[in-house]
Amino acid sequence: MKRTQQIQAHFDQEAQEFDDVIQKIIPYYNQMIEALVASIPFDTDHPISVIDLGCGTGTVACAIQEVYPNAVFTCVDMSEEMLTIAKQKLNNQALCISSSFEKLTFDTTYDVVVSSLALHHLENQASHQQFYRQIYDALKPNGLFINADVIQASSPQLQEVFMQKWIAFMNQQITLKEIQERWLKSHFEEDRPQPLMEELKTLETVGFKAIDVVYKYYNYAVYLGKKS
Repeated sequence: MKRTQQIQAHFDQEAQEFDDVIQKIIPYYNQMIEALVASIPFDTDHPISVIDLGCGTGTVACAIQEVYPNAVFTCVDMSEEMLTIAKQKLNNQALCISSSFEKLTFDTTYDVVVSSLALHHLENQASHQQFYRQIYDALKPNGLFINADVIQASSPQLQEVFMQKWIAFMNQQITLKEIQERWLKSHFEEDRPQPLMEELKTLETVGFKAIDVVYKYYNYAVYLGKKS
């Protein structure tokens, strides 16, 4: 099975439990999403156009909708099961597109492009650069790209610290056996996180300005760039 197909099957299977599980495996998930939403610079009554890449069950889109009630959403995910839940949570008010990132084409432009816990599935930094260029082109002038994602440390020693902190967080509610056999297994098989500093350099190379990191907890970060 190709890695992309494996990821899709994994998320289809987990869709119903995703919202509960994510709180147990992602450290301080709510704070991370709060940082993402707080970074959106538009007036709250503005009808901003938002595309959510790898939307999952629509949690991020819903969080944005609470602050920006007039926002217009496009939600993209490779999992039909996830999209079904996202539609329900957004009261069928979002355009939902079933697609992998590799096959996705942007047919219009947006004020905001967001992604959470998804772009680490891209294969390497070169594929990140290619996709970030597509995102840049899909933004309106002064549009913003915000990514909340798992990252790699800048050294093996620091990566070991990141992993131990992550395991310790999960172990508050999940057994070590499940962590090893389920979550670490899928992480090493499916995920390709990139070093944060490389991500920021790539955003700059593509053309983004006002690049910043608005949240970080060991191997999780929220970072952004603006299209001038």
